[in-house]
Amino acid sequence: MPQTMKRAALLALTTFLLAPLAALHSAEPPDTNYDEAKVTAYTLPDPLVCLDGQRVADVKLWREKRRPEILRAFVENVYGRTPELKTEPRCEVTETDRNALGGLATRKQVTIRLFPEADAPRIDLLLFVPNAATKPAPAFLSLNYGNQGVHDDPAIKPSRDTKTKRGENASRWPLETILKRGYALATFAGADVEQDKHGSGTFMRPDAWRLGVRGYALRKAGRADRADDDWGTIGAWAWGLSRALDYLETVAAIDAKKVTVIGHSRTGKTALWAAAQDERFAIAISNNSGAGGAALARRIYGEAVTHSPEIWFCPNYRRFARNEAALPVDQHELIALIASRPVYVASATEDRWADPRGEFLSALHAEPVYRLFGLRGLGVSETPAADRPVGESIGYHLRTGKHDITAYDWQQYLNFADRHFKITTKSK
Repeated sequence: MPQTMKRAALLALTTFLLAPLAALHSAEPPDTNYDEAKVTAYTLPDPLVCLDGQRVADVKLWREKRRPEILRAFVENVYGRTPELKTEPRCEVTETDRNALGGLATRKQVTIRLFPEADAPRIDLLLFVPNAATKPAPAFLSLNYGNQGVHDDPAIKPSRDTKTKRGENASRWPLETILKRGYALATFAGADVEQDKHGSGTFMRPDAWRLGVRGYALRKAGRADRADDDWGTIGAWAWGLSRALDYLETVAAIDAKKVTVIGHSRTGKTALWAAAQDERFAIAISNNSGAGGAALARRIYGEAVTHSPEIWFCPNYRRFARNEAALPVDQHELIALIASRPVYVASATEDRWADPRGEFLSALHAEPVYRLFGLRGLGVSETPAADRPVGESIGYHLRTGKHDITAYDWQQYLNFADRHFKITTKSK
Protein backbone atom coordinates (compact mmCIF):
# COMPACT_ATOMS: atom_id res chain seq x y z
CA MET A 1 0.00 0.00 0.00
CA PRO A 2 1.46 3.42 -0.94
CA GLN A 3 2.52 5.66 1.96
CA THR A 4 -0.18 8.24 1.17
CA MET A 5 -2.85 5.56 1.38
CA LYS A 6 -1.37 4.26 4.65
CA ARG A 7 -1.42 7.75 6.13
CA ALA A 8 -5.01 8.25 4.98
CA ALA A 9 -6.06 4.93 6.46
CA LEU A 10 -4.29 5.72 9.75
CA LEU A 11 -5.94 9.14 9.88
CA ALA A 12 -9.37 7.60 9.27
CA LEU A 13 -8.80 5.01 11.98
CA THR A 14 -7.60 7.65 14.45
CA THR A 15 -10.62 9.83 13.71
CA PHE A 16 -12.94 6.87 14.26
CA LEU A 17 -11.31 5.94 17.57
CA LEU A 18 -11.26 9.50 18.90
CA ALA A 19 -14.81 10.36 17.85
CA PRO A 20 -16.30 9.26 21.19
CA LEU A 21 -13.76 11.42 23.02
CA ALA A 22 -14.57 14.41 20.87
CA ALA A 23 -18.27 13.93 21.52
CA LEU A 24 -17.65 13.63 25.24
CA HIS A 25 -15.77 16.90 25.42
CA SER A 26 -17.84 18.82 22.90
CA ALA A 27 -19.74 21.70 24.49
CA GLU A 28 -22.09 22.08 21.55
CA PRO A 29 -23.40 18.87 19.97
CA PRO A 30 -24.56 19.26 16.36
CA ASP A 31 -28.26 18.97 17.30
CA THR A 32 -28.08 21.88 19.76
CA ASN A 33 -30.82 24.44 19.17
CA TYR A 34 -29.74 28.09 19.31
CA ASP A 35 -32.66 29.42 17.30
CA GLU A 36 -35.40 31.03 19.40
CA ALA A 37 -37.79 30.55 16.46
CA LYS A 38 -37.40 26.77 16.87
CA VAL A 39 -38.53 26.82 20.48
CA THR A 40 -41.98 25.30 20.10
CA ALA A 41 -44.97 26.13 22.28
CA TYR A 42 -44.95 24.38 25.64
CA THR A 43 -47.08 24.25 28.76
CA LEU A 44 -45.41 24.35 32.17
CA PRO A 45 -46.76 22.37 35.10
CA ASP A 46 -48.46 24.68 37.59
CA PRO A 47 -46.59 24.64 40.91
CA LEU A 48 -49.80 25.61 42.72
CA VAL A 49 -52.02 22.81 41.38
CA CYS A 50 -51.82 19.46 43.18
CA LEU A 51 -51.77 16.17 41.33
CA ASP A 52 -55.43 15.63 42.19
CA GLY A 53 -56.32 19.04 40.74
CA GLN A 54 -56.65 20.87 44.06
CA ARG A 55 -55.43 24.46 43.85
CA VAL A 56 -53.01 25.64 46.52
CA ALA A 57 -54.27 28.81 48.16
CA ASP A 58 -52.23 28.94 51.36
CA VAL A 59 -48.81 28.11 52.76
CA LYS A 60 -50.14 25.21 54.85
CA LEU A 61 -51.37 23.27 51.81
CA TRP A 62 -48.18 24.10 49.92
CA ARG A 63 -45.97 22.75 52.66
CA GLU A 64 -48.05 19.72 53.61
CA LYS A 65 -49.17 18.51 50.19
CA ARG A 66 -47.94 20.27 47.05
CA ARG A 67 -44.30 20.80 47.97
CA PRO A 68 -43.80 17.11 48.87
CA GLU A 69 -45.41 16.13 45.55
CA ILE A 70 -43.00 18.29 43.56
CA LEU A 71 -39.98 17.20 45.58
CA ARG A 72 -40.90 13.55 45.06
CA ALA A 73 -41.28 14.10 41.31
CA PHE A 74 -37.76 15.56 41.10
CA VAL A 75 -36.41 12.66 43.14
CA GLU A 76 -38.05 10.00 40.98
CA ASN A 77 -37.47 11.56 37.57
CA VAL A 78 -34.50 13.93 37.65
CA TYR A 79 -31.92 13.81 40.45
CA GLY A 80 -32.67 10.46 42.03
CA ARG A 81 -33.31 9.22 45.52
CA THR A 82 -30.71 10.02 48.16
CA PRO A 83 -30.39 6.97 50.42
CA GLU A 84 -30.47 7.12 54.19
CA LEU A 85 -26.78 6.88 54.98
CA LYS A 86 -25.74 6.55 58.60
CA THR A 87 -22.68 8.72 59.06
CA GLU A 88 -20.22 8.67 61.94
CA PRO A 89 -18.58 12.07 61.45
CA ARG A 90 -15.16 12.69 62.96
CA CYS A 91 -13.76 16.13 62.23
CA GLU A 92 -10.04 16.82 62.46
CA VAL A 93 -8.68 20.33 62.08
CA THR A 94 -5.42 19.58 60.28
CA GLU A 95 -4.19 23.19 60.05
CA THR A 96 -5.07 26.57 61.53
CA ASP A 97 -3.54 29.92 60.61
CA ARG A 98 -5.00 32.91 62.45
CA ASN A 99 -2.98 35.30 60.30
CA ALA A 100 -3.93 34.07 56.83
CA LEU A 101 -3.98 36.41 53.85
CA GLY A 102 -1.92 39.00 55.67
CA GLY A 103 -4.06 38.90 58.80
CA LEU A 104 -7.39 39.24 56.98
CA ALA A 105 -8.68 35.82 57.99
CA THR A 106 -8.30 32.68 60.00
CA ARG A 107 -7.77 29.73 57.68
CA LYS A 108 -8.73 26.24 58.80
CA GLN A 109 -8.29 23.02 56.89
CA VAL A 110 -10.54 20.29 58.19
CA THR A 111 -10.82 16.61 57.35
CA ILE A 112 -14.40 15.41 57.81
CA ARG A 113 -14.44 11.63 58.04
CA LEU A 114 -18.00 10.53 57.42
CA PHE A 115 -17.75 6.76 57.76
CA PRO A 116 -15.64 4.39 59.87
CA GLU A 117 -13.85 2.75 56.94
CA ALA A 118 -10.46 4.31 56.21
CA ASP A 119 -11.02 4.17 52.45
CA ALA A 120 -14.55 5.62 52.54
CA PRO A 121 -15.27 9.05 51.04
CA ARG A 122 -14.26 11.99 53.21
CA ILE A 123 -14.36 15.76 52.84
CA ASP A 124 -11.32 18.02 53.07
CA LEU A 125 -12.92 21.37 53.86
CA LEU A 126 -11.14 24.67 53.34
CA LEU A 127 -12.54 27.40 55.61
CA PHE A 128 -11.70 31.10 55.78
CA VAL A 129 -13.31 33.23 58.51
CA PRO A 130 -12.87 37.04 58.58
CA ASN A 131 -10.80 38.15 61.57
CA ALA A 132 -12.67 41.45 61.71
CA ALA A 133 -15.94 39.69 62.58
CA THR A 134 -17.21 40.63 66.05
CA LYS A 135 -19.89 37.92 66.05
CA PRO A 136 -20.47 34.61 64.22
CA ALA A 137 -20.05 35.27 60.51
CA PRO A 138 -22.47 34.38 57.72
CA ALA A 139 -20.87 32.08 55.17
CA PHE A 140 -20.86 31.01 51.55
CA LEU A 141 -20.54 27.26 50.98
CA SER A 142 -19.62 25.80 47.60
CA LEU A 143 -17.93 22.98 45.75
CA ASN A 144 -14.68 23.55 43.89
CA TYR A 145 -12.42 21.63 41.50
CA GLY A 146 -9.58 21.40 44.00
CA ASN A 147 -8.95 23.50 47.12
CA GLN A 148 -5.57 24.57 45.77
CA GLY A 149 -7.29 26.25 42.81
CA VAL A 150 -9.30 28.67 44.95
CA HIS A 151 -6.34 30.93 45.80
CA ASP A 152 -2.59 30.99 45.25
CA ASP A 153 -2.02 30.76 49.02
CA PRO A 154 0.84 28.20 49.18
CA ALA A 155 -0.40 26.82 52.50
CA ILE A 156 -3.63 25.44 51.02
CA LYS A 157 -3.30 21.68 50.83
CA PRO A 158 -4.16 20.21 47.42
CA SER A 159 -7.37 18.21 47.29
CA ARG A 160 -7.10 14.51 46.58
CA ASP A 161 -7.70 13.24 43.07
CA THR A 162 -7.62 16.63 41.39
CA LYS A 163 -5.21 18.08 38.87
CA THR A 164 -6.16 21.72 39.38
CA LYS A 165 -3.15 24.02 39.53
CA ARG A 166 -2.59 26.31 42.49
CA GLY A 167 -4.62 29.48 42.03
CA GLU A 168 -6.00 28.25 38.70
CA ASN A 169 -9.57 29.26 39.54
CA ALA A 170 -8.78 32.22 41.78
CA SER A 171 -10.64 34.64 39.49
CA ARG A 172 -13.84 32.78 40.42
CA TRP A 173 -13.17 33.20 44.14
CA PRO A 174 -12.62 36.88 45.09
CA LEU A 175 -11.67 35.71 48.54
CA GLU A 176 -10.38 38.99 49.91
CA THR A 177 -13.55 40.80 48.81
CA ILE A 178 -15.78 38.15 50.39
CA LEU A 179 -13.89 38.36 53.68
CA LYS A 180 -13.83 42.16 53.75
CA ARG A 181 -17.59 42.13 53.32
CA GLY A 182 -17.80 40.10 56.53
CA TYR A 183 -18.47 36.66 55.07
CA ALA A 184 -16.71 33.37 55.67
CA LEU A 185 -16.03 30.98 52.80
CA ALA A 186 -16.23 27.20 53.14
CA THR A 187 -15.43 25.03 50.14
CA PHE A 188 -14.30 21.55 49.17
CA ALA A 189 -13.64 19.56 46.02
CA GLY A 190 -16.61 17.75 44.54
CA ALA A 191 -14.18 14.88 43.89
CA ASP A 192 -14.07 14.29 47.67
CA VAL A 193 -17.61 12.93 47.34
CA GLU A 194 -17.56 11.73 43.75
CA GLN A 195 -15.13 12.25 40.91
CA ASP A 196 -15.95 14.39 37.91
CA LYS A 197 -14.03 15.31 34.79
CA HIS A 198 -11.75 17.57 36.83
CA GLY A 199 -10.47 14.49 38.65
CA SER A 200 -7.59 12.16 37.87
CA GLY A 201 -8.99 10.83 34.63
CA THR A 202 -10.96 7.93 36.05
CA PHE A 203 -14.12 9.67 34.82
CA MET A 204 -13.34 8.05 31.48
CA ARG A 205 -14.33 4.72 33.01
CA PRO A 206 -18.08 4.10 32.93
CA ASP A 207 -17.91 2.74 36.49
CA ALA A 208 -15.89 5.65 37.95
CA TRP A 209 -18.86 6.69 40.08
CA ARG A 210 -18.43 3.50 42.09
CA LEU A 211 -15.32 5.06 43.68
CA GLY A 212 -17.39 7.72 45.44
CA VAL A 213 -20.20 7.89 47.95
CA ARG A 214 -22.76 6.37 45.56
CA GLY A 215 -20.62 3.28 45.13
CA TYR A 216 -20.07 3.16 48.88
CA ALA A 217 -23.84 3.37 49.49
CA LEU A 218 -24.52 0.51 47.06
CA ARG A 219 -21.96 -1.71 48.75
CA LYS A 220 -23.42 -0.96 52.18
CA ALA A 221 -26.88 -1.85 50.84
CA GLY A 222 -25.56 -5.10 49.35
CA ARG A 223 -26.52 -4.08 45.83
CA ALA A 224 -24.49 -4.28 42.63
CA ASP A 225 -26.41 -1.98 40.30
CA ARG A 226 -28.32 1.28 40.37
CA ALA A 227 -32.10 1.39 40.38
CA ASP A 228 -33.82 3.64 37.86
CA ASP A 229 -34.50 6.25 40.55
CA ASP A 230 -31.10 6.06 42.28
CA TRP A 231 -29.26 9.33 42.76
CA GLY A 232 -26.77 10.74 40.28
CA THR A 233 -23.59 12.73 40.80
CA ILE A 234 -25.51 15.97 41.41
CA GLY A 235 -27.42 14.23 44.19
CA ALA A 236 -24.16 12.95 45.68
CA TRP A 237 -22.59 16.40 45.60
CA ALA A 238 -25.70 17.95 47.18
CA TRP A 239 -25.50 15.35 49.94
CA GLY A 240 -21.86 16.35 50.50
CA LEU A 241 -22.82 20.02 50.82
CA SER A 242 -25.28 19.10 53.56
CA ARG A 243 -22.57 17.17 55.37
CA ALA A 244 -20.31 20.22 55.21
CA LEU A 245 -23.17 22.27 56.67
CA ASP A 246 -23.40 19.73 59.50
CA TYR A 247 -19.82 20.64 60.36
CA LEU A 248 -20.36 24.39 60.05
CA GLU A 249 -23.14 24.09 62.61
CA THR A 250 -20.46 23.08 65.13
CA VAL A 251 -18.16 26.04 64.42
CA ALA A 252 -18.69 28.88 66.90
CA ALA A 253 -17.24 31.45 64.48
CA ILE A 254 -19.94 30.68 61.85
CA ASP A 255 -23.58 31.73 61.93
CA ALA A 256 -24.95 28.44 60.60
CA LYS A 257 -28.41 29.96 60.11
CA LYS A 258 -26.91 32.31 57.52
CA VAL A 259 -25.17 29.92 55.14
CA THR A 260 -25.60 30.55 51.42
CA VAL A 261 -25.08 27.59 49.10
CA ILE A 262 -23.66 28.76 45.79
CA GLY A 263 -22.46 27.11 42.61
CA HIS A 264 -21.43 27.76 39.02
CA SER A 265 -22.40 25.59 36.03
CA ARG A 266 -22.91 21.99 37.20
CA THR A 267 -22.21 23.03 40.77
CA GLY A 268 -24.96 25.62 40.28
CA LYS A 269 -27.32 22.77 39.45
CA THR A 270 -26.09 21.13 42.64
CA ALA A 271 -26.61 24.24 44.78
CA LEU A 272 -30.27 24.46 43.76
CA TRP A 273 -30.90 20.77 44.44
CA ALA A 274 -29.07 20.96 47.77
CA ALA A 275 -31.22 23.91 48.88
CA ALA A 276 -34.43 22.26 47.65
CA GLN A 277 -33.77 19.23 49.85
CA ASP A 278 -32.06 20.84 52.84
CA GLU A 279 -34.00 23.79 54.22
CA ARG A 280 -31.15 24.74 56.54
CA PHE A 281 -29.53 26.59 53.65
CA ALA A 282 -30.61 30.20 54.07
CA ILE A 283 -30.01 31.35 50.47
CA ALA A 284 -29.35 29.50 47.21
CA ILE A 285 -27.39 30.96 44.28
CA SER A 286 -27.20 29.46 40.80
CA ASN A 287 -24.64 30.91 38.39
CA ASN A 288 -25.00 29.85 34.72
CA SER A 289 -26.42 26.47 35.73
CA GLY A 290 -28.44 25.73 32.57
CA ALA A 291 -30.31 22.46 31.97
CA GLY A 292 -30.97 20.47 35.11
CA GLY A 293 -30.33 23.68 37.00
CA ALA A 294 -32.24 26.91 36.51
CA ALA A 295 -33.13 26.66 32.79
CA LEU A 296 -36.53 25.38 31.69
CA ALA A 297 -36.21 21.91 30.14
CA ARG A 298 -39.25 22.33 27.88
CA ARG A 299 -37.62 25.14 25.87
CA ILE A 300 -35.07 22.68 24.44
CA TYR A 301 -32.63 25.52 23.84
CA GLY A 302 -28.89 25.09 24.32
CA GLU A 303 -28.16 22.17 26.63
CA ALA A 304 -31.07 19.74 26.55
CA VAL A 305 -31.87 16.56 28.45
CA THR A 306 -30.29 14.49 25.69
CA HIS A 307 -26.97 16.35 26.11
CA SER A 308 -26.74 16.13 29.91
CA PRO A 309 -24.23 13.51 31.12
CA GLU A 310 -26.14 10.47 32.31
CA ILE A 311 -23.97 10.18 35.41
CA TRP A 312 -25.28 13.50 36.79
CA PHE A 313 -28.90 12.39 37.07
CA CYS A 314 -30.94 9.31 37.88
CA PRO A 315 -31.40 6.76 35.06
CA ASN A 316 -35.07 7.72 34.78
CA TYR A 317 -34.09 11.16 33.48
CA ARG A 318 -33.01 9.68 30.14
CA ARG A 319 -36.64 8.78 29.42
CA PHE A 320 -37.28 12.48 28.80
CA ALA A 321 -34.56 13.00 26.21
CA ARG A 322 -36.35 14.54 23.21
CA ASN A 323 -39.49 14.00 25.29
CA GLU A 324 -39.26 16.96 27.66
CA ALA A 325 -42.99 17.66 27.50
CA ALA A 326 -43.56 14.42 29.41
CA LEU A 327 -41.53 15.56 32.42
CA PRO A 328 -43.87 15.82 35.40
CA VAL A 329 -41.90 18.85 36.62
CA ASP A 330 -39.79 21.66 35.19
CA GLN A 331 -37.05 23.77 36.67
CA HIS A 332 -39.23 26.69 37.81
CA GLU A 333 -40.60 24.22 40.34
CA LEU A 334 -37.09 23.46 41.57
CA ILE A 335 -36.70 27.16 42.37
CA ALA A 336 -40.17 27.18 43.91
CA LEU A 337 -39.11 24.40 46.30
CA ILE A 338 -36.65 26.83 47.87
CA ALA A 339 -39.43 29.27 48.88
CA SER A 340 -39.66 31.14 51.15
CA ARG A 341 -35.86 31.38 51.30
CA PRO A 342 -34.20 33.84 48.92
CA VAL A 343 -32.79 32.49 45.66
CA TYR A 344 -30.66 34.16 43.00
CA VAL A 345 -30.29 33.03 39.37
CA ALA A 346 -27.68 34.50 37.05
CA SER A 347 -26.99 34.14 33.33
CA ALA A 348 -24.41 35.46 30.84
CA THR A 349 -25.06 37.03 27.44
CA GLU A 350 -22.67 34.73 25.56
CA ASP A 351 -23.58 31.57 27.46
CA ARG A 352 -26.23 30.29 25.05
CA TRP A 353 -25.57 26.70 26.17
CA ALA A 354 -27.08 27.54 29.57
CA ASP A 355 -30.10 29.26 27.94
CA PRO A 356 -30.22 32.67 29.65
CA ARG A 357 -33.84 33.23 28.66
CA GLY A 358 -34.81 29.83 30.01
CA GLU A 359 -33.08 30.64 33.30
CA PHE A 360 -34.92 33.97 33.57
CA LEU A 361 -38.28 32.38 32.77
CA SER A 362 -37.72 29.69 35.35
CA ALA A 363 -37.18 32.34 38.02
CA LEU A 364 -40.21 34.25 36.75
CA HIS A 365 -42.53 31.23 36.88
CA ALA A 366 -41.45 30.43 40.44
CA GLU A 367 -42.92 33.75 41.59
CA PRO A 368 -46.46 32.48 42.36
CA VAL A 369 -45.10 30.30 45.16
CA TYR A 370 -43.14 33.20 46.65
CA ARG A 371 -46.28 35.36 46.47
CA LEU A 372 -48.02 32.68 48.51
CA PHE A 373 -45.60 33.64 51.30
CA GLY A 374 -46.28 37.34 50.76
CA LEU A 375 -42.91 37.85 49.06
CA ARG A 376 -41.99 39.71 45.89
CA GLY A 377 -40.03 38.00 43.15
CA LEU A 378 -38.28 39.55 40.18
CA GLY A 379 -40.48 42.62 39.83
CA VAL A 380 -40.20 42.45 36.01
CA SER A 381 -41.84 40.28 33.37
CA GLU A 382 -39.14 40.44 30.67
CA THR A 383 -35.44 39.65 30.75
CA PRO A 384 -33.65 42.78 32.01
CA ALA A 385 -30.90 44.50 30.06
CA ALA A 386 -27.41 43.14 30.58
CA ASP A 387 -25.76 44.09 33.86
CA ARG A 388 -29.01 45.34 35.40
CA PRO A 389 -29.80 43.17 38.46
CA VAL A 390 -33.46 42.83 39.42
CA GLY A 391 -35.56 41.17 42.07
CA GLU A 392 -36.21 40.92 45.77
CA SER A 393 -36.74 37.43 47.21
CA ILE A 394 -35.90 36.06 43.77
CA GLY A 395 -32.89 37.82 42.24
CA TYR A 396 -31.65 37.72 38.67
CA HIS A 397 -29.08 39.30 36.42
CA LEU A 398 -27.79 38.79 32.90
CA ARG A 399 -24.08 39.54 32.91
CA THR A 400 -22.19 40.62 29.83
CA GLY A 401 -19.74 37.89 28.89
CA LYS A 402 -19.17 34.15 28.73
CA HIS A 403 -19.79 31.06 30.83
CA ASP A 404 -17.97 32.01 34.03
CA ILE A 405 -18.42 33.36 37.53
CA THR A 406 -16.83 36.76 37.86
CA ALA A 407 -16.19 39.57 40.32
CA TYR A 408 -19.32 41.27 38.96
CA ASP A 409 -21.42 38.20 39.76
CA TRP A 410 -20.01 38.01 43.28
CA GLN A 411 -20.73 41.69 43.84
CA GLN A 412 -24.42 41.03 43.18
CA TYR A 413 -24.46 37.94 45.38
CA LEU A 414 -22.84 39.78 48.27
CA ASN A 415 -25.34 42.62 47.91
CA PHE A 416 -28.21 40.13 47.80
CA ALA A 417 -26.97 38.35 50.93
CA ASP A 418 -26.42 41.67 52.70
CA ARG A 419 -29.99 42.67 51.99
CA HIS A 420 -31.55 39.45 53.21
CA PHE A 421 -29.27 39.03 56.20
CA LYS A 422 -29.68 42.75 56.98
CA ILE A 423 -25.95 43.32 56.95
CA THR A 424 -24.42 46.76 56.53
CA THR A 425 -20.76 46.90 55.54
CA LYS A 426 -18.45 49.70 54.53
CA SER A 427 -16.38 47.62 52.10
CA LYS A 428 -18.66 47.71 49.09
